[in-house]
Order: sequence, then C-alpha cells, then structure tokens
Amino acid sequence: MYKFISEYYIVIILISIFSCKGEVNEINPGDDPNFTIISHSDQGFSTTNRKVSVFGIDIYAVPEVNDSKLLHAANVLAQYLDNNEDEIVDNIEVHNKMLENKAFVIMWKDNTDLDINPPDNRIGQDLGDDETNPSFVINNKQGQFDASLEEIWHIISHSGYAYAYPGVFGENPGTSLTNAMDIARGGYFPTVPQSYPSNAWYTYYDYTCEYECMAAEYIYWGITSILGAQANRLNEIGDEWILNTAELVESIDTSLFTLLTNQEYTFPTVLPDGTYRQQ
Repeated sequence: MYKFISEYYIVIILISIFSCKGEVNEINPGDDPNFTIISHSDQGFSTTNRKVSVFGIDIYAVPEVNDSKLLHAANVLAQYLDNNEDEIVDNIEVHNKMLENKAFVIMWKDNTDLDINPPDNRIGQDLGDDETNPSFVINNKQGQFDASLEEIWHIISHSGYAYAYPGVFGENPGTSLTNAMDIARGGYFPTVPQSYPSNAWYTYYDYTCEYECMAAEYIYWGITSILGAQANRLNEIGDEWILNTAELVESIDTSLFTLLTNQEYTFPTVLPDGTYRQQ
C-alpha cells in the first residue's frame, strides 16, 4: 500500500514513548554478511532505536520489529538497487535522487509507531513487521505476500525514478508513465471513479489514493508482475490488477512493458529474494 511519510505526522511526547516502549536495549548488530544494524540519534525518529543503511538509504525500525525482518528489508532494497549484485548501484541517476531526497524506510509494529517527525526535506515510506514475509520468494512465491517487495519499491520509484526522469516516470498527469496508466484505467480520472470502464485492467478503488498515488501503485504492479512476484496471486489482486504475469503485461499493457524493459532506465530484471550477495 502506497503511503509516504512527510512532515505532518505529530510526534508523541517522549515520556509517553518510553513508558510504552520501555528502556532501549543494547543493539544487536545481526549476523548478515553485508549489513549491520546500528543505533542512531537521527532527528525526527525518536520512536525508532536502530537502523540499517543500504547504499546510503536508511531503514529505521522500532524496538518491536524483528531483526531478521529489518535485515531482510535491507537485502531487498540492495537487490532492487544493485540487481546484478556487483556492489555498484545499477542506476546512478535514480540513486543520486534518492540520496538528494534523503529517502528512508521506517519499519513499524503498530500504528502509533508512525508518529514521527522527520525533517521536511526527507521522503519516506513505511513497512510493517507483520506484513514482511522473508520466506515468500524462496518458497516459490507461495503463502503470505512479502510486502517489502511493494513498499521498498515505492520508495525507489517515488524518491528516485520520478525525480530522475520526471517527464517519463513522474506521477503527475501527462508523463509517459501516467499516460500509460490512463489507458490501463480506461481513461483519465483525476479522482477514483464510481466504476471503471469494462476495458480497464487497472481498477483500484481506494478513494484515499489520489492520482499520484495511483501512478505509484501502477508502476509497482507493472514491475513486480514482470519480475514474477504476482504470478500466483490473481485471486488476491484481480479486483485491482489483472495483468499478473510478464506475458500479460507485454501483450496487453505494451506502453508500460516498453517503459519498464527499456535498458536506458536500468530496471531490475530479477525479483529480490532477500539474499543479497549470499549465493
């Protein structure tokens, strides 16, 4: 679910935070061969007690988030950014924009964990502990979906691709991405319509999701379908998106497929499984 973090979240009183969360324990660095969990004192993230940095992109976590899920999220982010796993980000323009936007992910356990107050110049995305399933991809994409594949992609597309290529992947009307989306939705709808045309294949009915949000969801559905993440999920997602395989995207949404497979933009070609440089 697309939901970006910005400056309007209210910070709860620190006394209340500590009375609910308890004393901060010593940070376990974890056992990942590539990433280390560290403590931090970053402005605006007082509800979190640790983070992992991936190519300069921070993933924060509240105390209740499992270390294994925090490290899994780090590996997914690394695999999206460095899909060939050569320790160099694949698209330097996208990465630079993410760094300029001070992009971050915050992992939470319950809703109050999102009462944060990051600096105005940071763009963030949230990811829940319970919705993160490290075994999804390695178990042949069966069982509970791994939401890290969605939420981490959102921060890459929103703070990276949309800024690096605003005329192509910008989330506003009139870009290459949103022009393709308008076709997929059966027309240009600045707000969610009462019903979509019968020829639409992207039919999201979340009335809290405005046009830019719709674009973020659209590119997510496209890239993860091409990478194979949605192949077994049509019954779950069909009310929103029906092109759940690469073959369907290629044959029906030709504009989106062309964008997401254009080598100029260096999109990932392998679905992350949370094992960056471990094979």
